[in-house]
Order: sequence, then structure tokens, then C-alpha cells
Amino acid sequence: MIIEGRAIKYGDDINTDIIIPGRYLLLTNPEELAAHAMEDLDPDFIKKFKKGDIIVGGKNFGCGSSREQAAMCLKYAGVGAIIAKSFARIFYRNAINQGLPIIESSEAAGAIKNMDELEIDLYATTIRDKTKNLQFKIQPLPLFIQEILDDGGLIYNLKKKLRH
Repeated sequence: MIIEGRAIKYGDDINTDIIIPGRYLLLTNPEELAAHAMEDLDPDFIKKFKKGDIIVGGKNFGCGSSREQAAMCLKYAGVGAIIAKSFARIFYRNAINQGLPIIESSEAAGAIKNMDELEIDLYATTIRDKTKNLQFKIQPLPLFIQEILDDGGLIYNLKKKLRH
């Protein structure tokens, strides 16, 4: 799986209340939720964002409440992947369940700058910063997580398994 997009960089402790503000949690349509992604932190996120762009964060990305809408709104906004120094564990799993690739790499997250052009190869386990001509090795994802991502999320993965 190869993911290409521009880096949109944020700092440490980006919590789920910032990713999708609580006032939108009554929305049930994922596309409606996506329209409000990151708006309290970055009101222009949706305007400047292009489908496939990659969020780069610092430490503890996705901390806060366990709301799965945070990962869902980013997935439906078209985020290609998220790279961070570390993730809150519940957000990490919620993102995988949504089919949103999550990559922990302190080295890459520290070196990548806002709007750098990136290429992530999950099979070759590399992140390439095409703007700076840098390459970072990343830990391979466990096979069961790779299968969930390949299938587009946990629900699609389970449906596929039930058909066989």
C-alpha cells in the first residue's frame, strides 16, 4: 500500500476534542462529521486539505476521550495516513478499525515539515520525504492490522471473513 500526499503538521497532545469538537457528536453521517475535522485547532483545515494528505503529529496524538468519531472524521475527510511520535492507544485502534493507516515514528515526525511531499510504503516499511530527499524506516504493521487496512477497515474485514 503506497500513500502519497502533503504533510499537514501539528504538535503534541492533539486530543479527540480538537479533532472533532463535541458539539458535532450528534451528527451520524460520516461526511458531515468530516466537514468539521480539526476546525477548533485549524479552522482552515478542510479548505487547505487535499484528499490523501498526511497528518503529522507529535507525542500523544489522539489523547482525550475514546470517541471513535475522531478517527472516523479524519478517514472520511480523506486523510491518507497519520504519522506521529506516539499515539493514544484507543485512538490508534479506532483509526485502524476505520481503515486509517497510523504510523509511529519519532524520527520521521520530527524531521518532516509542514507541506513536505511524502510517500509512505506500508509494505516496504518506509516513509520518504520527497521534498527533502529523506527516507525513514518504520516498523512493519502486524499482519492482522495490514489486512484490516487493506480491506478498508474492521467492518469490511469482518464481512470478508464471514463470506469465506
